[in-house]
Amino acid sequence: MIKINPDEIKIISQYIYQITGIALDEKKAYLIETRLSGLIDEHGCKSYLELYHKAKQDAGRTLERKIINAMTTNETLFFRDHSPFELFRHKLLPELIDKRTSKSFPNSPITLRIWSSACSTGQEVYSLAIVLRELLPNQTKYNVKLLGTDISDKAIAQASYGQYNKFEIERGLDRDKLERYFHPNGSHWKIKDDIRAMALFKKLNLMEPFNSLGKFDIIFCRNVAIYFTLEDRKKLFNRIADVLEPDGYLVIGSTESLTGICPRFEPQRHLRSIFYQLK
Repeated sequence: MIKINPDEIKIISQYIYQITGIALDEKKAYLIETRLSGLIDEHGCKSYLELYHKAKQDAGRTLERKIINAMTTNETLFFRDHSPFELFRHKLLPELIDKRTSKSFPNSPITLRIWSSACSTGQEVYSLAIVLRELLPNQTKYNVKLLGTDISDKAIAQASYGQYNKFEIERGLDRDKLERYFHPNGSHWKIKDDIRAMALFKKLNLMEPFNSLGKFDIIFCRNVAIYFTLEDRKKLFNRIADVLEPDGYLVIGSTESLTGICPRFEPQRHLRSIFYQLK
């Protein structure tokens, strides 16, 4: 593996920050080497500086997209951490339905807009879709709009297709849910069409404006802001506040906190889970 030198670390880290918002320092040299060594070999580069220049000169930005795919963390699993999905099932969704039912016209479908803002390869979105299907079996009464976004076009492509290998499937899914909501497809498992139809996936860089997405009742933004600088986290959660309904809910990672980040939110507790609402 070609080693990255200190000068290259500064240049590559700044470039990665510009295209992804991920903040790296000299202590993360190993991460750059691990994630980008394959592209070094693929493009016949003798150094990381050469890879950088090739990416900058690529008018089609194909190499840039490959670097984004390589550097963005796609560590995920179905029903990851469990608590957020129990919170969604037992607290957030029932409360939201009560609120929206009281405001809707009789016999009109109730609209629910839910956003998974860093959905990776789709496991979080499909976990939410499964909970929705189990709690709301009669979908005709509801107009559910479930959006998953991620900066990686490779991750979004897999999420959209909804197919997972044995290793991915076994991470978080029990046998009952597997057989009920997936069907075998060769050596893989594919999400069933009725669950797949509940979700829309789009590529999105959270460092860029996203007001055009509209307003959401529930937003999941878990384990992505930890890679951003403090200033960028402040900007991100202020933009999230702008697209959250006044009575909506924000769920972040279990090790994350908005204290000192965005005073527009206040924490709420339900059993072992913390969620946030606008003040």
